[in-house]
Amino acid sequence: MFPFLNARILAFVFGLLGNIIAFLVFLAPLPTFYTIYRKKSSEGYQAIPYMVALFSAALLLYYAFLKTNAYMIVSINGFGCLIEITYLAVYIFYAPKSLKISTIKLISIFNIGGLGMVTVVSLTLAKGPKRVALVGWICAIINLAVFAAPLSIMRKVIRTKSVEYMPFMLSFFLTLCAIAWFFYGFFVDDYYIAVPNIAGFLFGITQMILYCVYKDSKKQTGEDQVAKSNGKGKSREDFDMEVMVCNSNQSLHNK
Repeated sequence: MFPFLNARILAFVFGLLGNIIAFLVFLAPLPTFYTIYRKKSSEGYQAIPYMVALFSAALLLYYAFLKTNAYMIVSINGFGCLIEITYLAVYIFYAPKSLKISTIKLISIFNIGGLGMVTVVSLTLAKGPKRVALVGWICAIINLAVFAAPLSIMRKVIRTKSVEYMPFMLSFFLTLCAIAWFFYGFFVDDYYIAVPNIAGFLFGITQMILYCVYKDSKKQTGEDQVAKSNGKGKSREDFDMEVMVCNSNQSLHNK
């Protein structure tokens, strides 16, 4: 029906769409860091989601280097690395001394050590296409694991019968990301990208269904009320977890 819409063009269209959505979601934590700036403290916030996002973006840059000519993944993950490093720098700058030290240690171990280990193992154990496949599998496994992260949020929604901790629009855009990158992976025959996004789509749909079921419910457990009054369990933590999912998702799908 549309002969000009070949696989290459469709891959470009879905890849461009995925890049645009990924760019916007990479910027999603800005309100969180504006709050940190206003409070002059990052205490009570979590740095782990941003470490995971940075690791994923950096790993995909390495993946792009191995595949060559992967301009889409280079551009979006280059931006992803830059924005995540900025987030972590702001977090550390405003963190109490003990939290500064522990965060820097975690970054050194997880990001520098983890990426270094993947690089050394891949360069040592494989060559050519096998090296690309090895790193691709690592990316896919990490992506699947990160997609499972919202399970804790969904459990909290069911337990509290409240969607305060699960913004609908963020779930909606994450689902769009999964759809865009599934089709991108499908049209370029890259199943390291396509297959994990099936899970991303299913989790996204499930979150939106839960939102529709519980959006009018105001019930909240006493435990959650106490946690909220203590500055814990706020929506920012779940928001950060969603962003972690999306950032890793975007990193793993932009090629």
